[in-house]
Amino acid sequence: MNLCDIKTIRDIMSIYNLTFRKEFGQNFLTNRSVVEDIADSCCSTADATILEIGPGLGVLTQELAFRYQKVIAIEIDNGLIPALRYTLSDCPEGVVEVVHGDVMKLDLPSLLAPAFDRGPVAVCANLPYYITTPILMSLLESHLPFESITVMIQSEVVDRLCAKAGSSAYGAITAVLNYYGEAERLFKVSAGNFMPAPKVDSAVVKINLYKEKPYRPLDEATLFRTIKAAFEQRRKTLPNALSAGFPDIPKADLTTIIESCGHRADIRGERLDIAEFVALADMIYQHRQNIQP
Repeated sequence: MNLCDIKTIRDIMSIYNLTFRKEFGQNFLTNRSVVEDIADSCCSTADATILEIGPGLGVLTQELAFRYQKVIAIEIDNGLIPALRYTLSDCPEGVVEVVHGDVMKLDLPSLLAPAFDRGPVAVCANLPYYITTPILMSLLESHLPFESITVMIQSEVVDRLCAKAGSSAYGAITAVLNYYGEAERLFKVSAGNFMPAPKVDSAVVKINLYKEKPYRPLDEATLFRTIKAAFEQRRKTLPNALSAGFPDIPKADLTTIIESCGHRADIRGERLDIAEFVALADMIYQHRQNIQP
């Protein structure tokens, strides 16, 4: 069954009385080579389990099912569940498990526990633009030992995820992501490869997660609070930005902390890479705990 064929897509949607639902950001891929490239890229070993978020009509699910040991596909749109039973009927028996639910609300540790017991688990998804960042942050903050997260999202967001410190695209999500792993831009996917066509182009990014994080902050909560404060008012110098995020610390003390980390007092947060944020957050944590560094 060719789920990249526009006529086939329309026929299936007609049979199951489906419509494209904007609230779920539904845009179905119609380019087979793009689908194959995503499936090939998402994991390094065939004995893996793939967690797919938002299978739609199952075009990517099909390719994953013929490459990997197990596919767990989470679909929020209940109307697509019967259609998926039909479109995935040709997949190897027992490989695909379709779960109806919201990935932001499901108990992923319980759902994926058997998969982690079997071997590596990777995430693969064509994410809706409107909820890209919340889903990525939820996956990262779950602390589940995913091998990688491969997603197709808005091209501009991929630019931010892969940005280097000091660039205009570098932001809070970039710094936080760099704490968990390394993002690699794989390839661009133009709007014409979707039905219906979105208004912007997409790109595929792979986040290779660290098995052992190279940075170990004294307190993760302080690290994330430091990053958030640094970018909430990114036009301000770092002492001014941090003083809004840490009102309990005098600005003069924050300036001293920043300078003791080897930075000028007029530096902005966008200049700091994740290693520098960890060092800064540790100093702030120690100061708040009244511990001399």
